[in-house]
Amino acid sequence: MLHMSTPLTNRRTKILATLGPATDDPAVLDAILAAGVDVVRLNFSHGDPSAQVARAEAVRAAAAKVGREVGILCDLPGPKIRIERFAQGKVALRAGEPFRLIARDDAPAGDEQQVGVSYLDLPRDVKTDDLLLLDDGMMQLRVTQIEGDVIHTIVQNDGYLSDRKGLNKLGGGLSLGALTERDKELIAVAAELKADFIAVSFCRNAEDMNEARRVAQSHGSDAHLVAKIERAEAIENLHEIVAASDVVMVARGDLGVEIGDAELHGLQKKIIRASLEQDRVVITATQMLQSMVESPIPTRAEVLDVANAVIDGTDAVMLSQETATGSFPVKAVEAMARICLGAERQFDHDTDFEKAPRNLQRSDQAIAMAAMFLSEHMQVRAIVALTDTGGTTRFLSRFRSPAQIYAMSGFASARRRMALMRDVNPVAFEYRGISAREATRFATRQLFEAGLLNVGDHVIVTNGDEMDRRGGTNTLRLLQVGVNGQAVGLASL
Repeated sequence: MLHMSTPLTNRRTKILATLGPATDDPAVLDAILAAGVDVVRLNFSHGDPSAQVARAEAVRAAAAKVGREVGILCDLPGPKIRIERFAQGKVALRAGEPFRLIARDDAPAGDEQQVGVSYLDLPRDVKTDDLLLLDDGMMQLRVTQIEGDVIHTIVQNDGYLSDRKGLNKLGGGLSLGALTERDKELIAVAAELKADFIAVSFCRNAEDMNEARRVAQSHGSDAHLVAKIERAEAIENLHEIVAASDVVMVARGDLGVEIGDAELHGLQKKIIRASLEQDRVVITATQMLQSMVESPIPTRAEVLDVANAVIDGTDAVMLSQETATGSFPVKAVEAMARICLGAERQFDHDTDFEKAPRNLQRSDQAIAMAAMFLSEHMQVRAIVALTDTGGTTRFLSRFRSPAQIYAMSGFASARRRMALMRDVNPVAFEYRGISAREATRFATRQLFEAGLLNVGDHVIVTNGDEMDRRGGTNTLRLLQVGVNGQAVGLASL
C-alpha cells in the first residue's frame, strides 16, 4: 500500500522548464527530469497541438520510469497582437522614416513602407503620439495619424523587422480580451491530456480568469489556473486577478515591453508579494538564463536575477527558450538548480508571524499556521501533511521554515499540482479506508524507512478526522519518532 514516488531534494524552489525541439530526444528529456525539473511547460503558441500532446505523453512515461511526479502546464497563446508577413520575409527600417500599419484582412504583403497587423481594431485603440513596440521593443514606432484602418507612424530607431513579430503599446490600453476562440479550443486539448495547470496569457482582470475556469470546467478539467501578468491593465487589477487564480506568473517579456524595463524590477517584487499575501503559488519567468540558449554557463547578472527572485519568495523559476530550443537544455536546468540552492542558503528561517493573516476563516489555514509556529519553537524535523487536494500544504508553504514539508496524498493529480509549491515534497501515500491515527503511524514509518526521519526526530502531522473528506484538515499532532519508525504522540490539537 505504501511506496515512495518522488525522490526528495534539499532544494525548496521549484523549476519549471519549457519543452520543445531541444528536449524531444528521450535521453534529453530523461536528463532534464533527473537534473531537477518539477513541472514542464507546453507552449501552445508554437507548433501543432498534437506535438504538445505527444510531449505530454512522453513526460508522463519518463516521469513514471524514474518514479517522479512531474506536473504539466499548458500555456495558452492568448490574444498576442502580431504584424503580418513581408513579401521578402524581412525589411530594414531607418529612424525618421514613415511606416504604415494596415488593419485589414486583405492587407498586402509587407515592405519597407507598410505591413498588415493581426488585430483589426488597433486603429481604435491608439492615438497620435502613442509609442508602439514591436519584436519585444527592438523596433519602436511613434503614431502620427490614424486614417481609417491605416495607422501612420514614424520609425524611432534603425533595425530589422521580420514576419509575425509581436506588437505592444507602451503603457497598455489595448481593448482586446484575454481568451480567444483558439484559446477555448486549446483548453479542450489541455483537458483531454489532463493538464495539471492551464496558463491564461494577457489576462486583464478577474473575469478573464473566471471565464477560463468556466471553459476548463465545461471540458471536465480541474487544472489549476495560472494568471500570466504581462499587461499594464493587469497591474491595475492585480489583487482581484490573484484572488481569482490558483497560480500567478510574473511574465516579464511582454510586461517589460508594456510598462518599460525601468519599472520591471519593482513590479516583479510587487507581484510576488501580492501572490504570497493571498496564499497563491507564484512563478517568475522569462529570460532568466537567456544567455544559456547559446552558452553552457550563465552570466553573473543572470545568476543574481534568479537568486533575487528566490530570496523574494517565488515558488518557482521558469526556463523558456533555454530548454525549448537552446543548445544546452540539461546544463540550463542544472545551473538553475544550483543557483536556487545557493540563494536558499541565504534564507532567514525565522518566520515573521506578525505578517501572517488575521481573522482566519478556514480550519486548514489555522492548522497550517499553528504547525509553522510550533515548528519554530520545537526544532521539528518535518511537517507531514496528509492531504487529498493540497490545500493545507499550500498554506504551509507560505511560511518559510527550516522543516521539510512532506505532502502525502493518494491522488496523483494533487501531487503533481503540489510539485509547484515551494518547500513541498509530494509523496504517494494511500490512506483511504484507514483511521486517521493509523494513517499517521503508517506515514511516519514510510518516511523513516526511506531514510528521511531518524529515531528521536520531532514531527508534526496534519490531517482531518475524516480521512476521506476533502478540505477537512482540522487536526495537528506533535510526534516523536521511536524505534523502527514508530510514532510516539507528544501532543495533539
